Amino acid sequence: MDFAGKTAVITGGATGIGLALAGQMGRAGARIILFEPRENCLQQAVAVLSEEGIDAKYLVGDVSDPDQVEALADFAWSENGRGDIIVNNAGVSGPRGGLLDTDLDEARALFDVNFFGVWNGIATFGRRFREDGLPSAIYSTASENALFNALPAGSGGAYVPSKHAVLALMDVFRREKHLNIETGVIIPGWVATPMTRDMGMAADEFAAVIFKQMQAGEYYLVGHAYNVVRISERQAEIGEAYAKYAPRYDGDDEYDVQIYYEKMIADRKK
Repeated sequence: MDFAGKTAVITGGATGIGLALAGQMGRAGARIILFEPRENCLQQAVAVLSEEGIDAKYLVGDVSDPDQVEALADFAWSENGRGDIIVNNAGVSGPRGGLLDTDLDEARALFDVNFFGVWNGIATFGRRFREDGLPSAIYSTASENALFNALPAGSGGAYVPSKHAVLALMDVFRREKHLNIETGVIIPGWVATPMTRDMGMAADEFAAVIFKQMQAGEYYLVGHAYNVVRISERQAEIGEAYAKYAPRYDGDDEYDVQIYYEKMIADRKK
């Protein structure tokens, strides 16, 4: 994606990764629109970006409300002519106790932001992108917790599943192959943000690594090298289970859904 002259809309963009990405995109020539509920943080963020000569605006709102996300899109189109890029970055930590002790109402509130907030951004902006057919991009922030459980045992009751869900949501959307829409899933590891009490990799450092991948059109936007160790541990555990109880055999593709679907489509074309 070439960001020069584009409008990038970033939810949860007033602090942390969102603000750091706003700086990267703005310095590459993008105009920035930030969106989240904390107006004081939005005002401070826009002031910081403006001091660098970046065209930055904000709108106060909540990603969990589809009408407010629609209003965000209206704002981008009315203020800047179009919103070319949406970064679904808004997220909350919410309850992180053990699963058996997590309050379901609190868990649902977390999913409203972390999962349905992303869905709202994809759907609202994606429909407009599909309609006009112009070059566009949709990025969504998942987590290393979308690939493995990075949190200590008993502390990821709602947060970890929400990030797994974001990874799956983006995978479903990218496979729909909207040719004018680039997609990318952001996989932060331990990044210093208000959510992590400012511990971990500096947000600006992480954003710089991620932004190069966005410019290159990559899908998995990654920045923490040691993550591959944890991913390999999970893959090995799954592989061992299959090797022991469902080992490969000649013709085992008979129950592969993708192969069956491809054959069905091919037969229909005959």
